[in-house]
Amino acid sequence: MSVHDTLDELVALVEGARSMPMSSSCVVNRAEVLSLLDELRAQLPEEIDAAANVLRRREQVVDSGRAEADEIIAAAHEERMRLVSQTEVYTQAQHEASRLRAEAEEETRRRRDETDAYIDGKLATFEITLSKTLAAVTRGRERLRDEHSDDPVDDRPLPGD
Repeated sequence: MSVHDTLDELVALVEGARSMPMSSSCVVNRAEVLSLLDELRAQLPEEIDAAANVLRRREQVVDSGRAEADEIIAAAHEERMRLVSQTEVYTQAQHEASRLRAEAEEETRRRRDETDAYIDGKLATFEITLSKTLAAVTRGRERLRDEHSDDPVDDRPLPGD
């Protein structure tokens, strides 16, 4: 029998007891009431122990849940930090790659400009040399013509005239 059943039986005993005339009192069988109360006394520690066990288990479940929640939160924080770190590393790598690319492009432009200037200088020198050579050739041909213009034998035009 459970505690509730014993209490129900005790209530039924009191409700079914004979009333005292002109009073709210009743007559109950002492032995029956004491027997039911002894049963209650015996059952209550078991019920109280069972309830205490349920409460302890409840506390353990709650504590376990809290511990698991704390672990999940800690793992989430670690994962967030890892992802943020990776994102920062990626961002830094992107910036560094952009910086290096810009430096390489600038160095390429600078070297191309230097090369163009060097080649232009060499071509200008070559042009001057060719102009001087052409002028010398022209003067030499003119001198040659002047020297032979008095000569009646050779009135032929020179090639290229």
